[in-house]
Amino acid sequence: QVQLVESGGGLVQAGGSLRLSCAVSGSIFSINDMGWYRQAPGNQRTLVARVSTDGTTKYVDSVKDRFTISRDNAKNTVDLQMDSLKPEDTAVYYCNAEIRRHDLSSSPARQYWGQGTQVTVSS
Repeated sequence: QVQLVESGGGLVQAGGSLRLSCAVSGSIFSINDMGWYRQAPGNQRTLVARVSTDGTTKYVDSVKDRFTISRDNAKNTVDLQMDSLKPEDTAVYYCNAEIRRHDLSSSPARQYWGQGTQVTVSS
């Protein structure tokens, strides 16, 4: 089994900071892109930030200069440092990873998701 477990969510006042962490465990051959998504009630799940194997990053415009995504390839973890949080950042945040479980042509990379962690920013 492959499991993605998020931690670090919680309640914080506007202007505060949180650091989300996602640990990938299980039988894994390789991990390609990793990222963080979020979903607020009534909204679609949208990309917040992604990081490739070589460290290339991508952010949604609304979090640029406030959030930083990073990964540790040795530990199979990806973090999201969130600074200067705003009420509009309130959402459930989900970890995502593109994973190959085996070095076989019959085992392509697939998307895996964490269970989500709630981030609430009060005004």
